[in-house]
Amino acid sequence: MIRCKDINKIYSHGSQRKQVLQNVNFDVLPGERVALLGRNGAGKSTLIKLIGGVELPTSGKIVRDMTHSWPLGFSGGFQGSLTGYDNARFIARIYDHDYKSVRAFVEEFTELGRQLKMPVKTYSSGMRARLAFALSLAIEFDCYLIDEIILVGDQNFQKKCHEELFEKRKNRAMILASHSTDAIRLFCNKAVVLNKGIATTYANVDEALDIYSAL
Repeated sequence: MIRCKDINKIYSHGSQRKQVLQNVNFDVLPGERVALLGRNGAGKSTLIKLIGGVELPTSGKIVRDMTHSWPLGFSGGFQGSLTGYDNARFIARIYDHDYKSVRAFVEEFTELGRQLKMPVKTYSSGMRARLAFALSLAIEFDCYLIDEIILVGDQNFQKKCHEELFEKRKNRAMILASHSTDAIRLFCNKAVVLNKGIATTYANVDEALDIYSAL
């Protein structure tokens, strides 16, 4: 289970303070697919980063009793001077996975060919996204954190992401931030609506979508 307990997130810029999340509480159980709904700027991506450990909450606690991915597609952890292969080797070591299998998956999934031998800082944003997704999916997790960014890339790349996430890993927990009501209805069985920093949990996805559409 992943549990968010009284999560607050405040960003400060000089004398100005902006509270993005206010006393957020909800649980993600094994196998649950939780939609994060909210308008732009509601805090969906911020919450996913907090759960993934990319950022820390201002206050509150996140309890993680199952393994989780970093936010899929997040490339902020890349070492730009290292090659794609070197970054894959680094991820394999961190998660104690066989490098050969990770490398083979990255090669097949990204289709980057010789570019994997080049420093990541020379990659285009699309190439970095492909590598980030491949490394995210090369490691098996109990829960996957997914932002709207999964919709980037060409049609074939989107199809690959769809198959790897929603078909091959259909029994895993997921937290999905998306504006696509069709995707939410298709993939999620629970929803959290973020509005003005406050999170409300709904067991009925259709009810959550009705609330979201009225925001």
